[in-house]
Amino acid sequence: MSNDSYPQGPNHDTFAPGERVRVMLPLPLSEAYEYRVGADLRLTGGDFVEVPLGRRNLVGVVWGGGAGGIEEGRLRPVSSRVDLPPLPEVSRRIVEWVAEYTVSPPGAVLRMAMSVPEALHAPRARLVYGLATASPLPAALTPARRRVVDALMAGPPRPSAELVRDAGVSPAVIRAMVDAGIVIAQASDDSLPSPDWRRAGPALIPGQAAAARELCAAVDGGYRVLVVDGQPGAGKTEVYFEAIAATLAAGRQVLVLLPEIALGAQWLARFAARFGVPPLVWHSEVGQAVRRRTWRSVLTGEAAVVVGARSALFLPFPNLGLIVVDEEHDGSFKQEDGVAYHARDMAVVRARLGAIPVALVSATPSLETIINARRGRYHLLTLPDRPGAAPLPAIELVDLTRDRPARGGFVAPSLAAALAETTARGEQALLFLNRRGYAPLTLCRGCGHRMACPACTAWLVEHRLIRRLICHHCGFAVALPEACPSCGATDTLAACGPGVERLAEEIGALFPQLRWVMATSDTLTGPREAADLVRRIEAHEIDAIIGTQIVAKGYHFPLLTLVGVIDADLGLSGGDLRAAERTFQLLSQVAGRAGRAERSGRALLQTTMPAHPLMTALASGDRQRFLAAEEAARAATAMPPFGRLAALILSARDETQVDAAARALAQTAPRVPGVRILGPAPAPLALLRGRHRRRFLVHGGKAVRLSPLIRAWMAQVRLPSAVRIQVDIDPFSFL
Repeated sequence: MSNDSYPQGPNHDTFAPGERVRVMLPLPLSEAYEYRVGADLRLTGGDFVEVPLGRRNLVGVVWGGGAGGIEEGRLRPVSSRVDLPPLPEVSRRIVEWVAEYTVSPPGAVLRMAMSVPEALHAPRARLVYGLATASPLPAALTPARRRVVDALMAGPPRPSAELVRDAGVSPAVIRAMVDAGIVIAQASDDSLPSPDWRRAGPALIPGQAAAARELCAAVDGGYRVLVVDGQPGAGKTEVYFEAIAATLAAGRQVLVLLPEIALGAQWLARFAARFGVPPLVWHSEVGQAVRRRTWRSVLTGEAAVVVGARSALFLPFPNLGLIVVDEEHDGSFKQEDGVAYHARDMAVVRARLGAIPVALVSATPSLETIINARRGRYHLLTLPDRPGAAPLPAIELVDLTRDRPARGGFVAPSLAAALAETTARGEQALLFLNRRGYAPLTLCRGCGHRMACPACTAWLVEHRLIRRLICHHCGFAVALPEACPSCGATDTLAACGPGVERLAEEIGALFPQLRWVMATSDTLTGPREAADLVRRIEAHEIDAIIGTQIVAKGYHFPLLTLVGVIDADLGLSGGDLRAAERTFQLLSQVAGRAGRAERSGRALLQTTMPAHPLMTALASGDRQRFLAAEEAARAATAMPPFGRLAALILSARDETQVDAAARALAQTAPRVPGVRILGPAPAPLALLRGRHRRRFLVHGGKAVRLSPLIRAWMAQVRLPSAVRIQVDIDPFSFL
C-alpha cells in the first residue's frame, strides 16, 4: 500500500433552501447525485438525508455543493433530514480514499460505512420489568412468582423475554404480576457503561513498561504508526491496554481490530478485568439489534471502545483517538469480495486522515511492516522478554522420512510419545492441522474418479461427522455416496489425506482415555461456543485440543505445554508469493501457545523437508535469517513490498463470454514503462460458484500508482452486464 495523495474529501459547507447539494447514496454508484435543498431544510456536509431515487426514497449523505450541471427543472428536492449527527468528515474522506485506491465506486464504500440501515432511525423505547418498591411484597407467592421475585432481586430490571428465561416462567406470569402491582414496567436506561481507565493494570516488566510509555506518549501526538513487536507471550495486549487507558483519559474513542473477533473470548475477558466493563463488539455474529445500537452510539460519541473485525474500520467515529491492529500480519484482515481492501493498511490511512496514532501489534510482523519500520515510516517497539519464568518453547523438527507414522496414520511415534508424557504430567497439548473436515480428497480406487465440486475447480472435502462432502469455496454439499458416481462400484471410495476429524479419530484410537476436543470454524461458530471452549480448557476438562488456525493465535492456557504440528509443510505449496512468510508466521504463532506461564513448553513440527530454510529458521529461533532470505527473494523480483501488484479477475457464467471480454480488455492494455501486464489466463480457481474466471496480473515498480492506471484502462472497454470485473490492489490470495 502507498501513502500517495488521494482525494482530500468533501467539504462541509452549509446549504440553504433552494441550493444544490450532491448526495452520495450507499449503492455501487461512481458519483453523487444532485438534489435541491427543500424549502424547510438547512443542511450541512455529512448530514444524513432522505432523497427520491426513481420510485423509491433512500437515505444518503450530503457530500457537498452541487456542480450545476443539471437543469433546474429536472432537480428533485431532498425529502427530509434524518435526525442524527452528520457523518464525520474523516469518515467521508476515508470513503473517497478507499474508493480511489481500490478502484471501487464510492457508493459501494459508503455502504460499508452505512451497513446498518435500521440504525438511521431512532429505536423504539424498550420496556424492562422490575420489582415495585412502593408497596411490600405479598406474604404468599406461588412458586412461579417467587422465582420471578428472586430473579429480580438478584439482578437489574430486564426485558420480559430475559425475565421469562431467567425465572423459568411463562409470559402470562409476568403479565399477572404487573396487573397485581408486584412488578412494574418501565423504560429501559440504554446508556452505555464507560470503561474505567483509572483501574490499575498488572505490573509490567521493564520492556513492557518502556513500550507502554511510548505508546501513551503518542496519544494526542498526531499521526504516528507504532509497531509493537514481541514474541508470543510477551504481554503485548497489556502494553496497548495502557495506551487505551491514556486515550480514554483524554476523552477520545478507541478502535481495536482483531482478526478472529468472533472467537476472542479470552481477549474480551481480559479487557473487562482491566477496565471493569466489556467493550462494544462488532462482527458478523453480532445480532442486528446490537449492531444498530453500536452504530448509533459510535456516531454519537457515546461508544468509548469498540473491538471488531475488519469492517469496524468503517464505523462513523467522530472522536477517534487511537487504532490498534492486533495480529497485524493476519490474512483475515484482507477482504477479497466486493470492495477489496486490507484493513491493516486502511487503518494506517484512517489514522493519517484523522491525525491520530495507530499501533500495529504482532509476534510475527509482516515483511511490509518490518520494511516500513526500517525505512523510518513506522516506529518499532520491541518486547524482548516474556513476563513470568517460562522461556520460549523449544521447537523440534520431526523428520517424517525417518520417524514414520504407523501405516494409515499421521502422528509420528515421537509426537505420540510426547503427547503421552505431557498428559501423564497433568498438562495439556495442542495438535494443529490446518485442514477442516476428515479428508481433503475422496477418490474411487476402482476407476480413479475424484469427487469434485460441480461449481468450482476444487475437490470436495469429506466431513465424516455429518456424512457430507462439502466444497470449502462455495458451500456446495452432498451426502456421502454409497457407490462411485462414475463407475458405480461400491466400497471403493477412499479418503485421501488427513483433516482434523481424521486426526481426532487417530488420537481417539491411540489414547482411548484422553479427553480431547476439536476446535475449528465448523465447531466454534460464534462467541458462545468459543467462550465455552475456553472455560472447559481452563477448568482442565480437556487434555488435548485438536484444531486448525482458529486456535493458533491469541489464546493463553497455563497448562498447555506441548504443541504438535501434524503437517508443517502444508502452507508451502502453491504459487502464493507470501506462502513461506505465512507459513513461518502461522507455525511461530501456534508454537507460541506452548509454555505460556511458569511451565516450559515444547513444539514438535512434523515435516518431510527438515532442511528447508524455513524449518531450520523455526528450529533455531532465527527469525532474522528467515526474513533476510524472504526479503532478498522479493527484492530480486520487485515483488511487494519492493514493487506493486494488482489483479483483475473477470467472471461470467458463460465461458465464451468471459473469454471474449478478456480479449477485449487485453487489446486495450496500457503500454507504460515499468509496468508488466500478465494474462489473461485462467485463474487457479478457474470455476468458482458457477462462474468462469480469467485473471490479469499487473506488476509495477514502487513508484508506479496502479490505481489510476487501472481505472483508465477499464474505462476504455464496455463489458457486457453478465461479465463482472473484480479489481484487487495489493492481492493476498492468488486463487
